[in-house]
Amino acid sequence: LVVLQESGGGSVQAGESLRLSCQVTGHTYRTHSMAWFRQVPGQQRVGVAGIDADGTTTVADSVKGRFTISKDNTKNILYLEMDSLESADSAMYYCAAERSNSAPLIPDFYTYWGPGTQVTVSS
Repeated sequence: LVVLQESGGGSVQAGESLRLSCQVTGHTYRTHSMAWFRQVPGQQRVGVAGIDADGTTTVADSVKGRFTISKDNTKNILYLEMDSLESADSAMYYCAAERSNSAPLIPDFYTYWGPGTQVTVSS
């Protein structure tokens, strides 16, 4: 059983930074790819960034240059460093995992999900 738990969300001003964390239990990063998604009420869940089992990353164009995905294999933690936050970044952020060698930014690809952490950016 793979269990994911996000943390690090909060309320910030535009231009500030946040770092989200996703504690993972039940699998190793050698076999699973992981990703961050976000969702605004009434809208579809959208991919933000992904990292495959080999460490190759994918970042959505909307956050490229501002968001960085990384992982600490020794602690089994996935991170999302978010800089220069904008009001459009306000959403519930979720981490996801799948036993795979690829990390597409497609929600249906992932089996395992955390409960989410809220990010609110005020302009």
